[in-house]
Amino acid sequence: MLLDRARTRTTWRQLVRTRLAVVPAVAALAAVVLTATPSDAHSARTTLIGRAGIPATDYQPGPVSGTALDPATVNGVTPPFDGQPIPGFSAAITGRHRGQLLAMPDNGFGAKTNSADFLLRAYYVTPRYRTGPSTSSALAPVSIDGFVSFRDPDHKIPFPIVNESTKDRLLTGADFDIESLQRDAAGNLWIGDEFGPFLVEVDKTGKVLQAPVPLADGTKSPQSPYLKTGETPSVNASSGFEAMAISTDGRTLYPILEGAKVAETDKTRRTVYEFDIRKNSYTGKTWTISVDDPAFSVADAQVLDGRRIAWLERDNFEGAEAKVKQIKVAELGKPGPVASKTVADLLKIADPRGITTPARTGEFGVGPTYSFPLQSVETILPLGGDRVFVTNDNNFPGNDGRIAGKADDIELIEIVVPGLRKR
Repeated sequence: MLLDRARTRTTWRQLVRTRLAVVPAVAALAAVVLTATPSDAHSARTTLIGRAGIPATDYQPGPVSGTALDPATVNGVTPPFDGQPIPGFSAAITGRHRGQLLAMPDNGFGAKTNSADFLLRAYYVTPRYRTGPSTSSALAPVSIDGFVSFRDPDHKIPFPIVNESTKDRLLTGADFDIESLQRDAAGNLWIGDEFGPFLVEVDKTGKVLQAPVPLADGTKSPQSPYLKTGETPSVNASSGFEAMAISTDGRTLYPILEGAKVAETDKTRRTVYEFDIRKNSYTGKTWTISVDDPAFSVADAQVLDGRRIAWLERDNFEGAEAKVKQIKVAELGKPGPVASKTVADLLKIADPRGITTPARTGEFGVGPTYSFPLQSVETILPLGGDRVFVTNDNNFPGNDGRIAGKADDIELIEIVVPGLRKR
């Protein structure tokens, strides 16, 4: 989720003016990228092997949404929306067959107050990657094969939800801000939420199986339904469980706070928790990983082997302004602070196959050195060997990091990160 959407109230009209102001600079920098030499590409360790995309305005079945948004036009899109947009993906796991993914958007429009008409879902998607140059500049297509609707028909959630009195009790973006997703050994899904922060367990059909699990240490966000009047939140808004890894045996979760705790003196530290699925409780073990700047986010995480995790660190900028979108690796050994190593710079990806050519008009960050300069790069998924899947939350329609003035599409890519796996 956009890190500062819940903290700032920049109007959509201001966003439009800001974007128009940077168009000339972005266009100039795009020209530089498009004329990058082959030597520039080969200096990047990480290599692009596939790219596809879902159009920003590919609305899915469901009720009209975005009715609580400012009706101003942003990046060519005006709310409300005729159906349910897919506002990018904040998490992805393997799907029902080879090549398919189960990818999950967040709460929709960035806040409790504007997302009550956005239905919480995870979509089955199959990218049809482009793996070389093409005669067309359009992104390769992605098949949307259905979705899982998150719902609470058995009234497991102990606090009021938007669809409280309906039969299905479909969950909305005003109930939870869902950011991370994993599948356990029994086949059930676990969702990391930012509003609690909570862990939410659902079955494979999306039905809630138990009351949302709060943090045992009492950590609460400003949006927590359990925050008492006058109580100081433990974390800031949009600093809950953005990332959550799961052990290779599917029995242990490692949810990670996106931002620092309010009481933390070192604001670069991010807490990693351990949750025992079989015991349905936190173990009490915690680690801390560190970002390079207090403003940076821990956006996603996955276990590689043992307790070695790959995690995604990002800044909050896009296009030419983006400086940090990187994959790091850490070993969760003895509880406490752990060191991390950067293994991939997502702003410098080699494209020796010419997958990103020809470029679309005004497209930034393509060519022999391909960049993923999208603001909310929030999903990584190791695919075996050194292959990694990456995609973005496009904060629909507020981001235009790829083409200035055009709402970002959802880009799905596969890359090779040399040395990701232990040999």
